[in-house]
Amino acid sequence: MHAKTAHPPNAVAGDDRLPVAALLALAMTGFICIATETLPAGLLPNISDELDVTTAMAGQTVTAYALGSVLAAIPLTIATGGWRRRNVLLLTIIGFLIFNSVTALSSNFWLTMTARFFAGAAAGLAWSLLAGYARKMVAVHQQGRAMAIAMVGTPIALALGVPMGTWLGNMLGWRSAFGIMSALSVLLIGWVLAAVPDYAGQQASERVGMRSVLAMPGVKPVLATVIAWMLAHNILYTYIAPFVAHAGLQGRVDLILLVFGLAALIGIWIAGRTVDRHLRTAVLASLGTFALVALSFIAWSDHPLAIYIGTAIWGVTFGGAATLLQTALADSAGAGADVALSMNVVAWNSAIAGAGVLGGVMLQTWGAHAFPWALLCLLGVALGIVWSARAHGFRNGPRTGGAVVAGH
Repeated sequence: MHAKTAHPPNAVAGDDRLPVAALLALAMTGFICIATETLPAGLLPNISDELDVTTAMAGQTVTAYALGSVLAAIPLTIATGGWRRRNVLLLTIIGFLIFNSVTALSSNFWLTMTARFFAGAAAGLAWSLLAGYARKMVAVHQQGRAMAIAMVGTPIALALGVPMGTWLGNMLGWRSAFGIMSALSVLLIGWVLAAVPDYAGQQASERVGMRSVLAMPGVKPVLATVIAWMLAHNILYTYIAPFVAHAGLQGRVDLILLVFGLAALIGIWIAGRTVDRHLRTAVLASLGTFALVALSFIAWSDHPLAIYIGTAIWGVTFGGAATLLQTALADSAGAGADVALSMNVVAWNSAIAGAGVLGGVMLQTWGAHAFPWALLCLLGVALGIVWSARAHGFRNGPRTGGAVVAGH
């Protein structure tokens, strides 16, 4: 836990190998974050029966997790800014071990809610740490590819982890799914100790305050893009079941989400190939293509083939979003990257919550056919922000350590 600071593996001249084992440990952390967050969604009837609450109340276990992430990300990131990085990473994983175990063993609804809140707090700290940690391991010209590997756990959790957890929960009981998350956390602790290098935290004189980070050129445009893009994505993702019902696919939602998740893996690969030299182009292309998908859904929302094809393309555009946006944000914030990334956690989770509310209102008022129109409006806003932020926030060209420059 007190190992000397390790240098990026490719700091040696001519050595361009990525520290894949270490980066995959970060990816596994992200997998546990997402799987822990979304597991209840597929197990709500089981949870509500055993804890003797309504299905709607059981659904608040997802809300409690998101609330923990939103409230804890910034203060925990600031509080642990001076700690050694591996100790912070281990703290988040131990948090998952403890609070998923409590969830698996609890027979009291409010104890379960408390455990879910603190599991969300662990996730908020983890998400503010992972991107910066991946960037520390490699030279600047490899940071995009490193982040793409570190972010691969998210689509895997969405595509495979949640359906698998739901299946296991239905076969062995919902508690087993959370027990598996705890077991994975134990394995991950050993993996981190064996493969992930340690780095010193920031000295007090080096730390950048939240107001200073927000004042840096580029930070606000990136955060605004996060909110607009994730609102658009989550309106459709959260309410995908009523939307695809128009095409008679209400019984194939699991397959549609699998298509989305597998396509997102392709998106991560594309982002890893483009982010280091063509970040701005990649973001504009992702947003523009997603907007075209929304247009196609307006025209052909009742055609099953159009839904499957559109979902696959949407998945590709979303897969690289975390890599692209967190790279842009970290570059813009420079030395304040960890604080900026904690703001990203708040923006991202607020967009998820906001999409749930906004999408629900739209569904009740106009029906699911209104979703693509909302997507077009939000994506238009995001495209406008990115287009205007060419000097700070979203820049093309080789990344040669310009993150600090961008902060001035």
